[in-house]
Amino acid sequence: MDSSSYILRSQVRACRERAGMRPVELARQVGITRQALHSIETGAYVPNTLIALHLARVLNCRVEDLFSLGEPQVQATLLGQAHLPSRVRLAQVRERWLAFPTGGQGGLTEAADGLATEEAGPEVRVELFSDLELARRTAVLAGCDPSFALLATHVSRHHPDTRMLLNPVSSRAALRALERGEAHAAGIHLYDTASGVSNLPFVRQAFPERDLHLFTLWSWEQGLQVAAGNPKGIQGIADLLRPEVTLQNREADAGSRVLLDAWLVEAKIDQKAIPGYQNEVNTPLGAAQRVASGQADVAPGPRSAAVALGLDFIPLQVERFDLVVPAEFVNHAGVQSILNVVRQVAFRSELRALGGYDPAQAGELWKTTA
Repeated sequence: MDSSSYILRSQVRACRERAGMRPVELARQVGITRQALHSIETGAYVPNTLIALHLARVLNCRVEDLFSLGEPQVQATLLGQAHLPSRVRLAQVRERWLAFPTGGQGGLTEAADGLATEEAGPEVRVELFSDLELARRTAVLAGCDPSFALLATHVSRHHPDTRMLLNPVSSRAALRALERGEAHAAGIHLYDTASGVSNLPFVRQAFPERDLHLFTLWSWEQGLQVAAGNPKGIQGIADLLRPEVTLQNREADAGSRVLLDAWLVEAKIDQKAIPGYQNEVNTPLGAAQRVASGQADVAPGPRSAAVALGLDFIPLQVERFDLVVPAEFVNHAGVQSILNVVRQVAFRSELRALGGYDPAQAGELWKTTA
């Protein structure tokens, strides 16, 4: 582990108070200013060897009693909600460290990189459990495809020296995360009705002056998720107008919401006339869960989410799903592991089994914005 990551902890004040000495008295005997002593006691200043020996002699103790090495630590931006202290996994995007809380049931089995102990301005201070080599080779993927958890598992299985962490946000939010430096890559599905082209127009609009590569991940079926057995007899978009049918919508940044709005325009249906149009959730599985629990009758989304929760599915469109990677991150070890895994037969076979996916061209470079 890099010794420069360790911090020097000062027990000078505790030793001085045990000795019954006032700060001004100790500073005078050691030959330093009161301000310098305060900096030493708070850890803001690391004294040289001579001053440390003087402090130990005056306080009648060892230097080791005055100073100790604390656990190595970094400051990181916390992505996600956590009650501190919290175990986190780390990734580095450019010079910035990102901390991902290991919460929920999965967090009980996931090895963490460190413990986020306290806020340090806009960031958190993370005491490390191990070195940062794996964290430096970790790719952060922003996006909301339900299969991304499976992708992360395959990356760890086939490339154990790298790792993929998910920033689970919708497609437009994934592009913003990429812009803010909170991801190495974004998985997006955004259909442009004006051009009939997916993803590329949105990437060019978001990054007019940057070079980005769009790699094909897969195509997938998008449509309407309905309860098992389709008890309301929903057949298509026109049924959303029926007063007894309640829609569960996605948030405005979601690719499934973009598709739904395009279908409504094509069908000449006013959004305001649809019961439940304003009801929003932030994930494909969240929308499917609302239908499965009976809180809604129908939701836009991918077949894979419907299959995962035992719902029926009405296919309406096959859509591209692409991986957007800034040129500077194309050769990142973690990004290369992602591209390698999506080309493998084992991953493609398992992905198809989730329902609605076609990864025949996964990993191929499709477009660049240069």
